[in-house]
Amino acid sequence: MSLFQKYPGQIPIWAAGKEPLPPGFTEEDRENLIKQQKMQTLASSAMESCAVKTVMAGTMGFGIGAFFSLMSASFAYEDPYLRQQTQAGLNTTQKAGQIFKEMGRGMWSSGKGFGKVGALFAGLECVIEGYRAKNDIYNSVAAGFVAGGILARSSGPKASFGGGLAFAAFSAAIDLFLRRETPDED
Repeated sequence: MSLFQKYPGQIPIWAAGKEPLPPGFTEEDRENLIKQQKMQTLASSAMESCAVKTVMAGTMGFGIGAFFSLMSASFAYEDPYLRQQTQAGLNTTQKAGQIFKEMGRGMWSSGKGFGKVGALFAGLECVIEGYRAKNDIYNSVAAGFVAGGILARSSGPKASFGGGLAFAAFSAAIDLFLRRETPDED
């Protein structure tokens, strides 16, 4: 007779390290299972920290900004006469080197901008979510408003307020799109 059949409705309490093992595990596996659970808990708590979220968003933003700049540089329309004037007297290797340097500068600049925006927004949203202890659309809207205001602060208070409203509206639209319920297909 198992413990659950003997005392129905009671919550079983086991000593630490003596909990029942999942099916297919033996007592020899207990130590490795406990280590794995500790590492999983550590990894999940690290991924939930605001610092890690901010760094990840900044890194991903940098990568996306650099990629967008690379794509736009490949489609850039330039005046062929202007290029002939600026690259007069250069051989093909030097011209290619100059083009790659320009593309690299553009990728670096765009990547920094996207990374800054991503890190700022993710960090603010995480802090607001931690303060409110809720995960809802208001966190992203508030973070968008503050981030938009911070990004437009050098243009004055009116532009800062407008930037905050625009970023908040954009954040709300993205959040509504990502949180929408998928239709049940039977």
